[in-house]
Parts: sequence; structure tokens; C-alpha cells
Amino acid sequence: MTVPTARSWAPRAELAALAWVLAAAAAAWAWFSDDPPGRLLLGTVALVLAVAGLFGVLVRPRLAADSTGVTVRGLTSTRRWSWAEVNVRLVRTRRLGRDVATVELDAERAEVPALVVLGRLDLGADPRDVVDALLELRT
Repeated sequence: MTVPTARSWAPRAELAALAWVLAAAAAAWAWFSDDPPGRLLLGTVALVLAVAGLFGVLVRPRLAADSTGVTVRGLTSTRRWSWAEVNVRLVRTRRLGRDVATVELDAERAEVPALVVLGRLDLGADPRDVVDALLELRT
């Protein structure tokens, strides 16, 4: 069995596209609305959806890993850690009656310590599968 040399995960492109479509729909609805409070609310919704769509487009890939370490992209910066600097954990919590799994990257040994928590929407994949792939790359 061959071990992959690099892997990456990103938000699903369909969700980013849906956010843009809904932002346009909310903006159009706000434009044609006669109700000032409703116009403000719809404008705010359109802005939030546009930021979500922008996030989904700009942070691709959100998480990348290879044999040397991991890279996490955000809206304003990209952080890179070697495997010696970062711990990878699968964290399971119960929220709203559901078991939710997240990937926790704890860079406590890095020059600038950081904690990054990534869920299914961030990764576009099941966090359990992502942790398995990260641990496989780490070895």
C-alpha cells in the first residue's frame, strides 16, 4: 500500500455557490422591499451570506498536509506547522442532541502557539476520515 505524499481539504464548492446565490436573492429582495426594517434585516443577511461565500472561495484549501507538516488557510493569513509543532486530535462533543466530531490542531509547541478547530463545513469531509489521513501522513 502506498502512502499519499500530500492531501488537502476545503469547503464544498456547492455550499460556497449556494451562499452567493442566496446573498444575491436577499439583496434583490431587500432592494425591492418597501419595509425599512425588513430592508435592513435583508441587507444584513445578504452581507453575511456574501462573507460566507467569499470565505468558501478564498480559503481553498482550508487544510493541507504533507509529510513535513500541515497548513491552515484563513481569510487573512496562512499558518504552517511542522509535525513536531502540532498535535492532531479528533474531538467529539454533543450539541443540540447530536454527536459532532471536529478536528483539533493544537500547535502548542510552535513559536506562536495556536489552536485551530475545523468541522465538517470547513473540511468538506468527515472529520474522522481527515484525522485518519493526517495521522497516516504524520508517520
